[in-house]
Amino acid sequence: MSMNLRQIEVFHAVMKTGTASRAAEILRISQPAVSKAIQELERVIGFPLFHRIKGRMSPTAEGNLFFHEVETSFSGLVHLRGAAARIRDFGSGEIKVASLSALSTNVMPKALKSFQLKHPDVAITFQARLSSEVKELVASGQFDVGLAADEIDLAGVEARAFQDYRVEMAFPKGHTLTSKDVIRPADLDGQPFIALAPEDTTRRAAEAIFADHGIQPKIVLETPYSTTICAMVDAGLGCGMVNPLTAQPYLNGNLVLRPFEPAIFFRTLLLLPPNRHPPKIAQEFIDQLLKAR
Repeated sequence: MSMNLRQIEVFHAVMKTGTASRAAEILRISQPAVSKAIQELERVIGFPLFHRIKGRMSPTAEGNLFFHEVETSFSGLVHLRGAAARIRDFGSGEIKVASLSALSTNVMPKALKSFQLKHPDVAITFQARLSSEVKELVASGQFDVGLAADEIDLAGVEARAFQDYRVEMAFPKGHTLTSKDVIRPADLDGQPFIALAPEDTTRRAAEAIFADHGIQPKIVLETPYSTTICAMVDAGLGCGMVNPLTAQPYLNGNLVLRPFEPAIFFRTLLLLPPNRHPPKIAQEFIDQLLKAR
C-alpha cells in the first residue's frame, strides 16, 4: 500500500481542527472514514501519528514533525488547485493581441485597460502591425485576437465585422479648404495629398470616386498608417483621409478635420484563430473590445 493524497488531506484536516469529528464535517465524510484513513496512513509511513486516549487524538512528536512537512506540501497543493481553477476558467494566464495601427492608440488601449482592471494577474502581449501581419499572427495561432482592416485575405482565420469608421479629411490649420463645412471630390483636385497604401480598400474607394468626378489629387506621400497621415498633415505636407479616432490626439495641434462626401468608411474586422472556440479569457477581452468601439 502507498500513501495517497486523500490520506494526507484527512491528516491535515485533523491536525488543523484538533478533532476527528470536526475534520469529518469539513471533509464531508464520516468520522469512521477519518479514523480509517489515519490508520492506513500510519501503516504506510511506519509510525503512529496520534496518541489515542479515551477517544481523543493527540499528535505524537513524530506526528508533529510530519505535519510540518505536510504543511509545506499542502501550500503547494493549494497553489496547484488555484492554478487549475484559473486554467479551467480562463485558459492560460496570458493573452496575445495584435491590431492595425489605426486602432492601436484609441480602441485598443481602452479595451486593454478595462480588461486589466478585471484580470490584473493575466500577462498581456500587444503588437501594432500591418493588417496582413495581424492576420498571419492570428492564423498561425501565435496570437489570440486581432483587429485588421478589411483588405486582407481571410483564408485561415475566423473574421467577424468589428466596426465601420467614417472617413474624414485632415488638413493643417489655415488650409484654404478648412473654410468649407463639407469636403467634396472637386475640392481635392490638384491638392497635395497623403494617400493610404494602394491595397487599402478605403484608398480604392476614394480613387473610384475621384475617377467618377474626373479629378486627381497630387499624391506627395503614401503610407499604410492613418497615424502617419495625421503626423504628415500636422507637419503641413498636405491633406489626407483619416480615421477620426486616429486623429483625436492631433486635434490640439495643427490638424483640422472636415467631413467628406460621398461617405467612405474604414471597415475593420475582428480576427480569431480558425476552428477554435475562444477560451474564456479571450472572450472576456473581446467583450471589452466591443465596448470600446
